[in-house]
Parts: sequence; structure tokens; C-alpha cells
Amino acid sequence: MTKHTPRKPPHRVHLFKAKIHRATVTHADLDYEGSVTISGELLDAAGIMEHEQVHIWNVTRGTRLTTYALRGDEHSGIVCINGAAAHHAKPGDLVIIATFAEVDSEDAAAWQPTVVLVDDANRLREVVAEEVAGPRRRLSAL
Repeated sequence: MTKHTPRKPPHRVHLFKAKIHRATVTHADLDYEGSVTISGELLDAAGIMEHEQVHIWNVTRGTRLTTYALRGDEHSGIVCINGAAAHHAKPGDLVIIATFAEVDSEDAAAWQPTVVLVDDANRLREVVAEEVAGPRRRLSAL
């Protein structure tokens, strides 16, 4: 007699949705109420909606924070950390701006996040649907 393994019921999982990888902070505005202003075409490329929650991981300083996205002028290259979060980022810092999504467990195996690669002026270089796991590196990103 074989033992039956019960199937897990459908549920939702929290998965990595998209990121803008190694963007350069252009401004830090302590006097604004909050959020991060991001050049509009970068939001579109990553599929990040205005007012969507984003995580900002500062590669330069090692800090992490959560805020929401505001749309900046198209092709401006702006990445402005606003409000109290400006204490954790300064112009010239490299940051990763990431989002997550709730996904049905049945769809999780086929899920593909979006990775937006930018140059040092925050101009869109490439949009890829593959996350490169460490310690490997994406050669084009070096």
C-alpha cells in the first residue's frame, strides 16, 4: 500500500516582482514629506506603479528602507530620496529599488521578475527577465 501525500491547497506567495538595479541617487530632499521620485520611463520599464510600495537598498551605505514611488519627469534620470529617508541616501549613492507581488501558488513556478539595468546617469540600458544568482555576475553590468 502506498502512502498518499496530501496536496497543499492553493495559497498566495510573496515574490520578487521587479527592480531597478544600481541606480544612482541624484537628489536627497529632507524637506519633502516622503517617498522616492523616479524617472518615469524607469518606472514603466520595471512595471512599478506610482504610489506602489518600494524597497530601497543602498549599496553604498548598506542601509535599507521602505517607501513608495512617485513618477518623475520622463528621461530626467532622477532618483530623489525624499523626507526622512534622505538621511540614508546622498547624491552619488548606488541603490537597488525593488518591489514584490502577491502571486497565486499555482503561478509561482512560472513567475519571472523584471530586472531593469541602468547606466551611471540612470538611462535605461536593458530590461531582462532573469535574475543572476551570486556569486555569478552579469558581465554587461560590470
